[in-house]
Amino acid sequence: MAKPVVAIVGRPNVGKSTLFNKLVGKRLSIVDDTPGVTRDRIYGDCEWLGHNMLLIDTGGIEPYSDDIILSQMRRQAQLAIDSADVIIFVTDIRTGVVATDEEVAAMLIKSGKPIVLCVNKADSIGEPSAEFYEFYNLGLGDPVQISAAHGHGTGDLLDRVLEYIPENYDNEEENDTVKVAVIGKPNAGKSSLVNKIAGEERVIVSSIAGTTRDATDTYVENEHGSFMLIDTAGLRRKSKVDDAIEKYSVIRARMAVERADVCVIMIDASEGFTEQDSKVAGIAHEQGKACIIAVNKWDLVEKDGKTMDSYRKKLMNDFSFMSYAPIIFISAKTGQRIDRLFELIKFVDTQNAMRISTGKLNDVLAAATARVQPPTDKGKRLKIYYITQASTRPPTFVCFVNNKDLFHYSYQRYIDNQIREVFGLEGTPTRFVIRERDNKK
Repeated sequence: MAKPVVAIVGRPNVGKSTLFNKLVGKRLSIVDDTPGVTRDRIYGDCEWLGHNMLLIDTGGIEPYSDDIILSQMRRQAQLAIDSADVIIFVTDIRTGVVATDEEVAAMLIKSGKPIVLCVNKADSIGEPSAEFYEFYNLGLGDPVQISAAHGHGTGDLLDRVLEYIPENYDNEEENDTVKVAVIGKPNAGKSSLVNKIAGEERVIVSSIAGTTRDATDTYVENEHGSFMLIDTAGLRRKSKVDDAIEKYSVIRARMAVERADVCVIMIDASEGFTEQDSKVAGIAHEQGKACIIAVNKWDLVEKDGKTMDSYRKKLMNDFSFMSYAPIIFISAKTGQRIDRLFELIKFVDTQNAMRISTGKLNDVLAAATARVQPPTDKGKRLKIYYITQASTRPPTFVCFVNNKDLFHYSYQRYIDNQIREVFGLEGTPTRFVIRERDNKK
């Protein structure tokens, strides 16, 4: 079930994200020399000596900054501190103890949480330098000297963390959690939706397009089950992605879709459908994910009795390539239909994982080919010998035929529609693999 939570905090540019990536063994956090790159809290699993823990990487803490983004980063770091069982406070041996370190240390001491003081960027192996002993002045006990870039001392650091974690801490993982990626173009309200669901300011929300740069995870349990919501940076056209940091974000958003079970595609109701919405949805469609189209900011739209129906018809035409995806009209601000959204997420996840027996599939195939004859070309008719399901997520069907060239896309779509009519498969794409088989065999 729950894992101990370890928050990595410190002032900007001391190597928190480098340490986080080293400990989780993946490049989950953006690492760049620009201070303030990590904005939201990033979660990752870490295992050490048979113990599992959840690490949180945070944005750098600037105690007295008036900058809007920096002040929100400070609030995010505070939320991470509040939810942590143990705190790793990262400092930089090259700069020594600075005033900001002392302010952060005071803030951490007030939290009452166990703190492991980490002195980073000590790249040479051996006895600590004279500068190392300066960090005792922070009043946080014995520091641990490490090099996050090279991995020196990280084992000693994790040993110290384990000293503060009870032996009987429950490390059992939830296996039935539905992973949901919230995707869409910038400023569609993705972070607002995650915050409304979580009931706290879990992700920085701002009207500045591109505020969310990292894919973040929020765990939610309700009457519909347990869910992990992945809020992603808004995807933009590649021509508009000039900043190196944003390029990382686009890659991470694609990775978020990759590890999700269900994708909620957010559309801004006040703007309507755009070409970028189509591209965002295409990423989820190509990867075979269960999808829901969520039209956000519905509370801002002037409505009459026919507004929703006409909007739905237009969207069905715009998203004709993924006609299987249900459309829901929500408001992240007011919470309108959020409960219904969870019902849909659970439903489409089940559909994406559906397995249909070969016997039932071939009964549908027989009825379909009797109703509409397979196509012919130059006197030769397509024969579909049988169909079977090869895998799920997405449901993938293998059709054995006499000639692949005769199995036109239009007839394949007809067979797909017949299967959907009988078995549902709402909210999930399907895949067809066509194989030729010699009739004599």
